[in-house]
Amino acid sequence: MNDKNIKRFENKRVRTTWDEEKEEWYFSIVDVVSVLTNQPTPRNASTYWAVMKNRLKDEGANELLTNCKQLKMLAEDGKMRLTDVADTEQILRIIQSIPSPKAEPFKVWLATVGAERIDETFNPEIAIERAFATYLRKGYSKDWINQRILTLRVRNELISEWDERGVKEGKEYAILTDEISKAWSGMTTRQYKTFKGLRKENLRDNMTTLELVLNMLAEATTTEISKEQKPQTFEENKQIARSGGEVAGIARQETEKRTGKPVITSKKAVDFTQLFTDVIEYTIEDKDSKNKDENKK
Repeated sequence: MNDKNIKRFENKRVRTTWDEEKEEWYFSIVDVVSVLTNQPTPRNASTYWAVMKNRLKDEGANELLTNCKQLKMLAEDGKMRLTDVADTEQILRIIQSIPSPKAEPFKVWLATVGAERIDETFNPEIAIERAFATYLRKGYSKDWINQRILTLRVRNELISEWDERGVKEGKEYAILTDEISKAWSGMTTRQYKTFKGLRKENLRDNMTTLELVLNMLAEATTTEISKEQKPQTFEENKQIARSGGEVAGIARQETEKRTGKPVITSKKAVDFTQLFTDVIEYTIEDKDSKNKDENKK
């Protein structure tokens, strides 16, 4: 367990570990409890969590406790010891049971997310507007955001077509998505994320505009081919996914030939959003400087 697995909250450590298979962070429950309840020592935090577990059992939260598991983490004595851990969703549920002022923002956030989800069900435009505003706050350009939102529409159309052809949500979706990705980019989704140095982050949120466009072309083409050929088996769906991806793969190769540089880049959102932010900050600073000069005159 290395330093990058030790997160800090208000100068207190929270031990974490990354599950490559599930692509999920796991957090030490005792550490979270310690942070939220201001326990003076790890032993005190462990005692608090032991009492809390009994209370949760009495409240009927057996499913939550059953789903939590144990992993070896570095203890205060320097040894790797089994520790109760929980994923992000489970931690948020545990936090709701802790009477702490620090937990309140999480409770409000959960309630807000729940309300937003209901609103979006009845009016999908709300989801689009919120997505646009969120990406804008993160520093993405409006052109990039428009492309990203368009990818959502294209993906949804592909999902609808797969549903129509009997493709099962989950593993089969993932297999077909990988077939498309390999055909146009030469990498599976996981390999693509590794290439960009991503973990839990969304791959499409870390694509350049050109990467988004080609991925969109691959999925849109797959949808159209599927509508025409009407595949009956999963193997036929795989062949169509490869065909759709190959169309975008040809476009990628032609683009690279004409531009002389690779389409697929290791750049992440932090790179191109920072560039956009820097331009804004430079413009503001330049404007402020001009205003100061004019005031001096």
